[in-house]
Amino acid sequence: MPRYVALLRGVNVGRAKRVPMADWRALLGGLGCEDVRTILNSGNAVFDSSERSAEKLAGLIREAIADKLAVDVPVIVKSEKDLLAIVRGNELAALATDASRLLVAFTRDAGSLAALAALAPLVKAPERFHLGERAAYLWCADGILASKAATALLGKAGRDATTRNWATVLKIRDLLQGALDPVN
Repeated sequence: MPRYVALLRGVNVGRAKRVPMADWRALLGGLGCEDVRTILNSGNAVFDSSERSAEKLAGLIREAIADKLAVDVPVIVKSEKDLLAIVRGNELAALATDASRLLVAFTRDAGSLAALAALAPLVKAPERFHLGERAAYLWCADGILASKAATALLGKAGRDATTRNWATVLKIRDLLQGALDPVN
């Protein structure tokens, strides 16, 4: 059965858009997902599903969250294969002296990913930006809060994306591969 990761955009930040992890796991189980595991309190979940389309899963999950949890939130689903390719495609990983300052932007489709190219003019040295085949990567050498590109990515320019820092991406990879116990 295929393994997936679901990433929710903008949940559990402040008081808005609260999605308790126990409810998140139960919701995915109710959709027929198996071996559901969550990591951190940010809407990251890995699971098995007989569904073969990540895009269809994203739509089903978004609809279920709206219906059952009364939260309208963008959902991005990637297969294990796609997530591993995103990890391998990170040309900025060697620069990351602090994994919390390296952002990975996930999008639902190629068009949304291509739109992130608009961030490039906002990148100021020593920052670096790489638009990969499956994700965008932003190294914020002086910190995320000091980066105009990161501010744009986390705001309107990145509305069709969700970001995770590199440390979280690696934890998700490890959880997908069974090398990490879930953190709930």
